[in-house]
Amino acid sequence: MDTGVDAALLGATLFRPDREPTADAQSDAAFATTLALVGSFDFDVVHNHAFDVPAIRHAASLAAPVLHTLHMPADREVGAALTAAKRGPHPPLIAAVSEAQAVSWRQLSTIDCVLRPGIPTAAIPWQATRTSTRLLFAGRFSPEKGALEAVAIARAARRRLLICGPAYDPEYAARVTALLKDSAVAVLPALERRALWMEMAHSAAVLCPAQWDEPFGLVAAEANACGTPVVGFRRGGLPEVVSEGVTGILVVAGDVAGAAAAVGRADELCRQSCRGHAERHLDLETTLDAHERMYRRAAENRA
Repeated sequence: MDTGVDAALLGATLFRPDREPTADAQSDAAFATTLALVGSFDFDVVHNHAFDVPAIRHAASLAAPVLHTLHMPADREVGAALTAAKRGPHPPLIAAVSEAQAVSWRQLSTIDCVLRPGIPTAAIPWQATRTSTRLLFAGRFSPEKGALEAVAIARAARRRLLICGPAYDPEYAARVTALLKDSAVAVLPALERRALWMEMAHSAAVLCPAQWDEPFGLVAAEANACGTPVVGFRRGGLPEVVSEGVTGILVVAGDVAGAAAAVGRADELCRQSCRGHAERHLDLETTLDAHERMYRRAAENRA
């Protein structure tokens, strides 16, 4: 559906964990237009993944039952909007994407369930044996994802590094690019998913040095599906994705030296175990079942 909203006008409202949330008349009008269009159809359930305050406020006017999934750390303004919606005539259901995220959000609003993202494991290529010593970082170029920390870890470990991602935060992206004078570091723009999986499968480890409480850790899940262990910081939802000492090694947040040392230990991890963990615990089919249960619950609540 074409909403007629010019996405280029909404750049200032993009989520930044190090800045106060920005909402203006344009973003409010954009969500009002979008939700009005959604409301013009006879949907059984509306599943909202936009975590902007106007999206939550305008979704409260829909006749169809609404399920909100949160994809960010706890935020007071968003929490207030969710609480207001819960007290309205058509209270929505609210889902977190990890148990760790749910704990922080429950200080601000009701969380009805955890709906973890899933990955299409069967469609993801993998390598049973390590074919390279190169490391990989994949994620948007913004402070919370830790691209600069990935560079520091790779240099300390004396490994080549491939960085893939979009320039989400132009100022931070410029800092990343300025530091990449080292011939051992290569940078690519955001890759189509299958191309990214191929790069993951040919990497010795995927680095996840998050500078925030990662709500879930989809890159870590995809890495394991590729047979590739993860080295990262132990915070947020990552410990729920990575099986410590089996599919990756997580160190204390901010410990670059510890992460660099963990790279060598990750070389010893079994890539078949990484793949098996992804198939058993991170696959899309498991989370689809959970989503279907919540859709039925939402529909029954509104009936």
